[in-house]
Amino acid sequence: MSDSGCGYVQQKAKEVALLDKPALLKKLRGLLGDLLGRVAGRNKDDVTEALITVDAVEAQWTQRETEAMQERGESRKLAALFQKASEDAKSIIEKERQEAQAEIEAARATALRCQQALEEQTHALSHAEQEELVELRQEIKEARRITMLHAPSKVMDMEYEIAGLRQQLTEKALEVVALRKKVDALVSNSEGPSHFELQGEERLGSSLVIVPADSLSPELGKCKFQWHRMHGIKAETIIGATRPQYAPEPLDVGKKLKVDIDLPDGSRESLATSGPIDGAAGLGQCVEALVRKGGAEFNVRIFQENGEHVVKATFQVLVIDKSRMKLFKGRHNRAKEEYSSSMQLCGARGGGDAAARSLYWVANKSLTFMLVLDSERERNAAIMLARRFAYDCNVILGGPDD
Repeated sequence: MSDSGCGYVQQKAKEVALLDKPALLKKLRGLLGDLLGRVAGRNKDDVTEALITVDAVEAQWTQRETEAMQERGESRKLAALFQKASEDAKSIIEKERQEAQAEIEAARATALRCQQALEEQTHALSHAEQEELVELRQEIKEARRITMLHAPSKVMDMEYEIAGLRQQLTEKALEVVALRKKVDALVSNSEGPSHFELQGEERLGSSLVIVPADSLSPELGKCKFQWHRMHGIKAETIIGATRPQYAPEPLDVGKKLKVDIDLPDGSRESLATSGPIDGAAGLGQCVEALVRKGGAEFNVRIFQENGEHVVKATFQVLVIDKSRMKLFKGRHNRAKEEYSSSMQLCGARGGGDAAARSLYWVANKSLTFMLVLDSERERNAAIMLARRFAYDCNVILGGPDD
């Protein structure tokens, strides 16, 4: 084929790649319609069958899109219901707190009256006066009992209801993601089936895992992986994220993630999240509270130091304040560094069950740590807090080449 012919084919391929799904189907139907008028015999039957297949794919895609829109509508309704339940819970708790405060104040006033009565009557009391004193003591006991009982059953019921709504919302979100993947699979069916699938919740605090689509898929150990952070159509390579698992970190929130898979036969497949990574509810407010407090301490376990695995678990305390980060145990400081351009901090980019709870810290050019925190929320809060304080010191704190 001549250079002009190759250029024409490449130009047409770029034009087709830019089309969305409805336009691509319309383009394909038009091309098949043109081809139908130029062929005869068995070829014409094949073209007719292809047109019928395109119509069926379009109908399935339209149905899936409709179902996905309905699911998203239900998810929004559940989110609104969850928000209302949260507000109702806060209102009930605040009301109970105010009532308890009023009862406590009444109890204090009663105690003060009792004390005054005892001071005024230091001499022998009459029978009627003794009965009144006993009644005052009973009122004090009742007031103390009320302070210990702020209708906890109501609050507990609201907590269970909120937990149930949160679980339903998570399930609906997973169903929407699954529907999106099915729609994408129907439209891209002409390119051939994928050997792998991307599983996991697409939110901060979870882990994404690549799994074989069927028993004929290549072994994961024989494939090479590279994760990317998408900025529109531009892909930013996440240095070190070369495993089948990846735990999103705060820098990934609001962006889609893509992974390139190099197969043993030399071909390449790509998988991507169905949408941008969602943040963790309430995490931003929690970090702002820690910023106003001036810092925080986190219990950590050293998993690696300078790239070497630490066999014996060493538990330390990680301190993040306005000007520096410190890792210590008792009186011994393991690391103590001010925020600088040589410091790096990001989520763990390897695999493993603890990846969502781990962070990678380059204290200086000669000292690095892989730290495991108590929970995914603490890991992400620590990263966000350190980046916030570093930014106030005119330092952009990220991972390698971020």
